[in-house]
Amino acid sequence: MSHFTIDKDKCKRDGICAAECPRRIIEFKKGQVPAPVKGAAQMCIRCGHCVAVCPHGAFSLSDMKPENCQPIRTDMALNVEQAEHFLRSRRSIRSYQDKEIEKEKIAKLIDIARYAPTGRNSQMVKWHVISSRKMVYSLAEMTIDWMRYMVKENNAIAASYRLEDVVKIWDTGHDIICRGAPGLVIAYAPKEYAAAHVDCTIALTFLDLAAPSFGLGTCWAGFFMMAASYWPPLQQSLSLPEGYACFGAMMIGYPKYKYQRLPLRKEPDITWYESKKK
Repeated sequence: MSHFTIDKDKCKRDGICAAECPRRIIEFKKGQVPAPVKGAAQMCIRCGHCVAVCPHGAFSLSDMKPENCQPIRTDMALNVEQAEHFLRSRRSIRSYQDKEIEKEKIAKLIDIARYAPTGRNSQMVKWHVISSRKMVYSLAEMTIDWMRYMVKENNAIAASYRLEDVVKIWDTGHDIICRGAPGLVIAYAPKEYAAAHVDCTIALTFLDLAAPSFGLGTCWAGFFMMAASYWPPLQQSLSLPEGYACFGAMMIGYPKYKYQRLPLRKEPDITWYESKKK
């Protein structure tokens, strides 16, 4: 069976599919129906650009047909003002209601996040969800244990991140690690996968931006992520598959408070490089 098929009756011979293919595995000659190059099936990353970009619904991959792909609704596209407001209104939530998160909501968020771009469309990101406040607190305790060790060893990281001060705050009864969040979403991938960190970060960012539409708030669990990279007891507690590691984590829960304004930020520092006119 051919790697892809083209409905010759629908195809307009415009070459759009070939122009948009990131791997250049579609051969196109003006006036002819596009065809796969030699070895196309092996080189294809199954990104679906060819199926998605064809205006005529003529292009089908062996495992992806246009009728099975949801059409883009232009009526739902954000204008510039809406997009700016949406992104600027995103906040890191550090105060949560004493309310459990419905499993269905987290599952739907992850379902959205799986559409985040990944290197070569590898889709290597996997998910580990802690949906118990007690378990989240236990992981926060292990993070503090790591901090105490780093302070005791006079490690440079301890000084750089003022971990001794963080421990002191914890010892007063304040969870400065996971903020009392009822849930923690962890993105993990194979340790040897070169794009693991980037892919997990982008996927979690998708989840982060989608969360408010579910009434949920999130915050990057930075201290936890650091400890998960270095502290064996915490790594063992996560019980990730052998050969995998945590590359990102996010607290999640129902926000206790609502933000009323868009805070200010520094002006962007931009350097423009332009060609000199002769």
